[in-house]
Amino acid sequence: MSELTTIARPYAKAAFDYAVEQNAIDNWLAMLTFAAEVSKNETMQHYLTSSANTDEIAKTFISVCEDQLDPSGQNLIKLMAENKRLDALPKVVDLFSELKYEHEKTIEVSVTSAVELSSTQLDSLVQSLEKRLARKVKLNCRVDETIVGGLLIKAGDMVIDSTIRGKLDRLNTALQS
Repeated sequence: MSELTTIARPYAKAAFDYAVEQNAIDNWLAMLTFAAEVSKNETMQHYLTSSANTDEIAKTFISVCEDQLDPSGQNLIKLMAENKRLDALPKVVDLFSELKYEHEKTIEVSVTSAVELSSTQLDSLVQSLEKRLARKVKLNCRVDETIVGGLLIKAGDMVIDSTIRGKLDRLNTALQS
């Protein structure tokens, strides 16, 4: 997977730099997301790995995307097809999103709780996380009753596991050692 990240990084960086220059970050994210979904299609994946020449692959890919790609987006697709890198589009989207969040000084935080959190609890959690992470926080909340109680918070590489399930698992591991 790290090889795909290495392949995708320069494309994501170049697309992001261009999008910032053109003041079109959201437009580029939408284009890349659409193109990535096209590249994930099973039929398209077979075609991308076929023996067709790169010009033909690029033209077909662009025709499938139709109006979803502007001329600059089409140029990126042509370049990636030329280098046989269209399979890296989903990773390009991930890296582009990371660059967008970094640029906007925001971070997506995944919060898992045993019960649905109230708006007061969510506000308090956002304030605490913004203070700790020094960024604007966007919460993605979900409920998972199997964690019994507490919260599981994931923000980038940071994981805060204050769930009862996590504590029981750590206790079980300590007792078995």
